[in-house]
Amino acid sequence: MTHVENTLLRDIKTPSQVAGLSDAQLLQLAREVRERIVDVVSHNGGHLAPSLGVVELTLALLAVFDLEKDRLIWDVGHQAYAFKLLTGRAETFHTLRTLGGISGFPKPSESPYDHFGVGHSSTSISAALGMALARDLAAQRHHVVAVIGDGALTAGEAFEGLNLAGHMGKRLIVVLNDNEMSIAPNVGALSRFLSSALSRRWVRQARKDVLGFLRAIPRIGQDLALYAQRGEMSFKSFFTPGMLFEAFRFAYIGPVDGHSTNELKRHLKMAAAVEDGPVLLHVRTHKGKGYAPAEANPAHYHGVGHFTPETGLPVSTLSPVPSFTSVFGKTLLRLAEKDDRIIAITAAMPEGTGTEFFKERFPERFVDTGICEQHAVTFAAGLASRGYRPVVAIYSTFLQRAYDQIVHDVCLQNLPVVFCVDRAGLVGEDGATHHGAFDIPYLRHIPNMSILAPRDENMLRHCLATALASAGPCALRYPRGSGYGVKMEESLRILPPAQGEILLDGEAVAIAAVGNRAHPALEAARFVEEELGFRPLVFDPVWIKPLPEAMLADIARCFDKMLIVEEGSLACGFSSAVLEFLNDVGLSPGVRVKRLGLPDSFVGHGSQMQLRELTGLRSRSIADAVAELARGAK
Repeated sequence: MTHVENTLLRDIKTPSQVAGLSDAQLLQLAREVRERIVDVVSHNGGHLAPSLGVVELTLALLAVFDLEKDRLIWDVGHQAYAFKLLTGRAETFHTLRTLGGISGFPKPSESPYDHFGVGHSSTSISAALGMALARDLAAQRHHVVAVIGDGALTAGEAFEGLNLAGHMGKRLIVVLNDNEMSIAPNVGALSRFLSSALSRRWVRQARKDVLGFLRAIPRIGQDLALYAQRGEMSFKSFFTPGMLFEAFRFAYIGPVDGHSTNELKRHLKMAAAVEDGPVLLHVRTHKGKGYAPAEANPAHYHGVGHFTPETGLPVSTLSPVPSFTSVFGKTLLRLAEKDDRIIAITAAMPEGTGTEFFKERFPERFVDTGICEQHAVTFAAGLASRGYRPVVAIYSTFLQRAYDQIVHDVCLQNLPVVFCVDRAGLVGEDGATHHGAFDIPYLRHIPNMSILAPRDENMLRHCLATALASAGPCALRYPRGSGYGVKMEESLRILPPAQGEILLDGEAVAIAAVGNRAHPALEAARFVEEELGFRPLVFDPVWIKPLPEAMLADIARCFDKMLIVEEGSLACGFSSAVLEFLNDVGLSPGVRVKRLGLPDSFVGHGSQMQLRELTGLRSRSIADAVAELARGAK
């Protein structure tokens, strides 16, 4: 990427300034924006390729629409870095995804130009349609634009939004950024001519008049109108990919070159001129545009960590210790080699969930459903009902989208589906939309569901073997990042239900540490022994459900002070389950319980270490909490 001075970008303070730029200035601004994105993401990490692909589209949107009144909604937010730079955040863009800095996703509390908060995919059309109805009820006239792409149109909610939008007939613009889906080839000038001609107001009115005239013909009118409509659709779909969207009653425009600002502006104005219903503008872009490494491998550069801008090569931060995700993936492969009933399922995240190992070895037993978490869960239920052992690997925050399917399609029928809940707990720089804070609360209360929380990479292997041996639904939650470098046992064992493990005998205070907080609790116990002269007991419950009730009862009878630590929501979390149990068996009056976990608020973005420090989940904070309990502090 050729270095350019950020002279234009430096002067852009509001999006309205983009509209006054010449073609040459827009071209220069596009180069400056791309260079700034590459520079900052190389240091901070983030969603590089998606944002590079929509630079010209962003410029065209800001040149055509007035964001002081018009509403613009980005789907997912993977594509919004250029938008952030051009809406008053250029000076703070270097803080992207850092603690106290700007978010990696659109966030209304951050900017008045972020009209809707996003982070999960496929919500833009539904939100935009709601805004369009609100506009009409208020007798206003502004435009509402949804930009969807980056695979988001594979999800059911997007089609539900299209369906209702077509039914309601509200004035709405949907821009489809087609960067990966290959919906149709760009057939050039003829396609653009047809889309342009068939979307002009006089053509649309003439079409209505002709259909009205045909329907008025006695006896055969309805048939003639139907034949005319079918002929029009066949003719149009022969040249363009618009038939799908026309079926949803959208006026279709495209495909359009997404890297020609002039073409984009012209077609956006065309879409804005349609006043009698929703319109979809199909834009073809190249993910990673303008940065050679990202263009060559857009999937790899979709979301990246630190890298060297000149080469695109990652800055080595690799730990010799394997990640939880890779240990899961390799263990699943080992188990699948001995059991051909095991099917691996993921929702558009084979690399992110570690199931790419399985995909390479057993492609016929691997299914990527796309961004369709609800479908993935019910699909797994169907497999389980016929004797297979489906393993559904989905991030904690995304599995939330399939809650109803977990309840009704899996647990109600007590089907042996294994949920591998990756990224449980604090994920770091992606922030509130991506933290796995709520999986314990939304899973533990469902009948028939069992939940395991491995403390390290070795226990993860045993937990996976145990889950696959279960007769009913079972989930195991594990964090993002490297393990603890523990010794990996060769043979896999089945863990007895409702049985935890005492990791360290002790006195005065008992620490119950869930999952990945067990090792920090052991370190905290060493601090306490060195500083206060006594060693607290450290207990790993292993099972969140069924709760290790017998062992918890024994601890409560021997210790009158208990500290519970979990990297998840305190509200309805593991500690809530323990308090409920102690109360129900009459042990709660004799035990003082202190809890550490995630608060009843959304945790922002920053590194995992920083966020654990802020939420009191690192070993030093655990030791301080033990000290408070020992002193009897309130």
